[in-house]
Amino acid sequence: MCTCSNPKILVITSRKRFEGEADFLKQIEKIAAAKPFGIVLREKDLPVKEYSELARQVRDICRSADTSLIVHSHPAVARELGIPALHMPLDALEKMSSEERKEFEVLGASCHSVEDVLRAKAYGCDYVTAGHVYATDCKPGLPPRGADFLAEVCGPAAPMPVFALGGLTPARAPEVRRAGAAGFAMMSSAMDAENPAELFRKYSESDSFSEQGMI
Repeated sequence: MCTCSNPKILVITSRKRFEGEADFLKQIEKIAAAKPFGIVLREKDLPVKEYSELARQVRDICRSADTSLIVHSHPAVARELGIPALHMPLDALEKMSSEERKEFEVLGASCHSVEDVLRAKAYGCDYVTAGHVYATDCKPGLPPRGADFLAEVCGPAAPMPVFALGGLTPARAPEVRRAGAAGFAMMSSAMDAENPAELFRKYSESDSFSEQGMI
């Protein structure tokens, strides 16, 4: 992974929020320049060939900005493009051999329970996302799991970093960190941000107040 300016921020992409691919890639450029922990290229609806073509473009953007791209769900694409970071659903991760999982320098998984976190640890994950913590438009009709859930999964996860996901705001950053999360995973707010660097700064400032005992 790169030496990132914002190690507590993990961005998950959603190209459907843009009118076209060019606008999406422009936003990726701005996000990459702000140097989060990583950019997870999710885009689960794309056929493998189209996903690979998009990943190649995003990879080049991330390399130019010295920011880490994390391939989602396609280990073969990651290998083909020389991308050493992979994020997988747990069930798909389970189907990979131990040798295949060890091919990647950074391995992440999506978790929704303490059991999920323990499985991710057993599979050798370097980090996990946990959610959704708060109500979010990305999960309409599904009740949030809340900060207590986040605290429950962060305990067994230690020392593996947990990135809280779902309905996050800078104002909620202190609660998220108090629950034990290492950082914040975000999709819509990062995709929609006119200035991603400013957005990340707001999270860092809110979190610094928490760490100083001011909130």
